Amino acid sequence: MRSVTGACAAAGLLLVGPHVEPLLVLLTRAPRNLQLGPVRDWTPAMAATAAETRMFLEVRRQLQSALLILGEPKEGGMPMDISIMPSSLQMKTPEGCTEIQLPAEVRLVPSSCRGLQFVTGDGLHLRLQAQAELGTKLISMFNQSSQAQECCTFYCQSCGEVIIKDRKLLRVLPLPSENWGAIVGEWCCHPDPFANKPLHPQENDCFVGDSFFLVNLRTSLWQPRPELSPVEMCCVSSDNRCKLEPKANTKVICKRCKVMLGETVSSETTKLYMTEIIIQSSERSFPIIPRSRFVQSVITQCLVQLSSARSTFRFRIQGQDDKVFILLWLLNSDSLVIESLRNSKYIKKFPLLEDTLKADSSSAWRSAVKVLYQPCIKSRNEKLVSLWESDISVHPLTLPSATCLELLLILSRSNANLPSSLRHMNSFQVAFLKM
Repeated sequence: MRSVTGACAAAGLLLVGPHVEPLLVLLTRAPRNLQLGPVRDWTPAMAATAAETRMFLEVRRQLQSALLILGEPKEGGMPMDISIMPSSLQMKTPEGCTEIQLPAEVRLVPSSCRGLQFVTGDGLHLRLQAQAELGTKLISMFNQSSQAQECCTFYCQSCGEVIIKDRKLLRVLPLPSENWGAIVGEWCCHPDPFANKPLHPQENDCFVGDSFFLVNLRTSLWQPRPELSPVEMCCVSSDNRCKLEPKANTKVICKRCKVMLGETVSSETTKLYMTEIIIQSSERSFPIIPRSRFVQSVITQCLVQLSSARSTFRFRIQGQDDKVFILLWLLNSDSLVIESLRNSKYIKKFPLLEDTLKADSSSAWRSAVKVLYQPCIKSRNEKLVSLWESDISVHPLTLPSATCLELLLILSRSNANLPSSLRHMNSFQVAFLKM
């Protein structure tokens, strides 16, 4: 490891004082009353130059600690004076000053700076204490509407098409885990009383699964239309001759935007995936939520609730055809991530990520869960997939195949935005999902 002085010199940092002091000492000397005067002749060009310095801060609420990474300036860059204050960070260069305000619930402790080191390609790393309030607990999407027993309207999240209008839900009940039938013998001393008795909701019921809702569409004006899927091989005679016959498609497709919303379970029962549906009180209008933000919010809620209820932290993200797309490992759910983002040209090619363009050249902060993941598309990581499929501690999370690909794109985007030293942990990739 380089010396502190060498690290500061390599990072292009400006050390002040009559004697050259280690930056660690400089930062611990009560910066609460340190204020930088206004920069003269400030121009947008200077602001852009100052904003090029990358800043990444991860605050762990439960641990009351923070990791701060100040990006390495370009080769031959200008010197920089960095000030850490309880509620903000300042990075000052001869051409300008960049100040990043922290969220109101986060307070840094400048005198606790430690672990200073310079990482090539990343910049300056240091750790310090942080006082952060615990965020509010995630609640079920149905808690508010079910308690008041209001009339609800189900919308397609992608386009706002009304799926179920003015439905008064009298009962909102959680479904048992998917493998409950296999262990029912351990509960009963007599034959299984639930054998061949599927759980179907009545007109004013809604059953909540891990990643889906079961609703009754018998009286709904909106009815899914079965389609024909690609043909399948069927044996039709005793001599094993086979012919191609069309297979009934149980997919529920939005009539407006053609997005898959769910699947038909029976003639009256329909499964609607949480990532495709917004449930709102009928008195309210349809909320416009960017697709990327909505998918992340729903997925993080599912992960946190499942890990809390079933003490499982590993998940198989699979499509409706049971094809595994992602292996996901939940690390923690108490992170607050604050970063000064760089411009990303490739993001403009993906409409799913357009909502991040607004903050792409400034600072952004969010509560997030930290995950490890492995992509499993195109036959990648087949051995690991096989191991996880045979491990009963790994929980399957089923979503539409298109949404699995969207989630993989979101994870890849998050991973690419992390400092290079944080992108991998062992053989897994690291990412944050917004709450």
